[in-house]
Amino acid sequence: MLKKRLKQNKLSIGGWITIGHPAIAEIMAKSGFDWLVIDMEHTSIDFFTAQILITIIQGYGLDALVRVAQNNEIEIKKALDVGADGVIVPMINSKADAQKAVSFAKYPPEGSRGVGLFRAQGYGYSFEEYRQWLKDDIVIIGQIEHINAVNNIEDIISVDGIDGVIIGPYDLSGSMGYPGEYEREDVRKAIKSVIDSCKNKDFPVGFHVIETEPKKFIEKAKMGCSLLVYSVDFFFLGDKARDGISAIKDMFQLD
Repeated sequence: MLKKRLKQNKLSIGGWITIGHPAIAEIMAKSGFDWLVIDMEHTSIDFFTAQILITIIQGYGLDALVRVAQNNEIEIKKALDVGADGVIVPMINSKADAQKAVSFAKYPPEGSRGVGLFRAQGYGYSFEEYRQWLKDDIVIIGQIEHINAVNNIEDIISVDGIDGVIIGPYDLSGSMGYPGEYEREDVRKAIKSVIDSCKNKDFPVGFHVIETEPKKFIEKAKMGCSLLVYSVDFFFLGDKARDGISAIKDMFQLD
C-alpha cells in the first residue's frame, strides 16, 4: 500500500498512464510498478474512462492515483468518487494551495468535499467503511512544478494531509523561462533545493523521471527521492519501437 510506504518514506515506483485504453492499464499493472497514475490533466481521458482504468489497476492489487486537471473541488471530488486511491494535484505553489487540495479531498469536518454515493462508497453499501478509509488511507500528493512552489516548499510540506510531493520538471523549467530545459544548471539547482528541504524534514519527495533509461531514475533515488514515477506509457512504446526499427534499418542499410 502506497500510504504505508509514504509514512515510512520508503522508495516506491509509480507508472504514468496517458493512453485511456484498458489494455494499457493491464500491461502497466502487470509490469512490476507499485502504483499507477492516470493523467487527466494533459490527456483526453475522461472520468468514465478513468473509472474503468482504476478498476483494472486495483484488480491487480495496485494503488490507482489520478492526476487531476487542476486544484479544483469538482475535479478532485469526481476522481475520488469514481474510486481513486488518491490524487496528485498540479500547481501546488503555496501553503494555501495545499490546504485547498486537502479540503477538497476530505469530508467535513476535516475538509469541505461534498458527500455522495458512487463507486468509492460501494454504491451506498459501504459508506461508513469509506469514510474511515478517507481519514486513514487516502493519498494526497502535491505537484511541485513552479518556481513559486520551490520558494514555498517548507510551508507546503507543513500542511497536514499532504502525504508527499512530486516535482514536475517540465512545468518547473517553464516557470523559470526555459520550457523543457530541466537539465539547465539553475533548474537542477531548484530541483535539488526541493529535495534537500524535504530530506531535512524526512518528508516524502518524488520526481517524474521522463526518460525510459533507468539511469535517470537511479540518479534521483540516490539524491533522496522516494516517491518516483518511472517514465510514461507512450515513451515505453515509442522508445522500444524506435530502437528496434533503427537497429533493423542500420543492419540492412535502409533509409
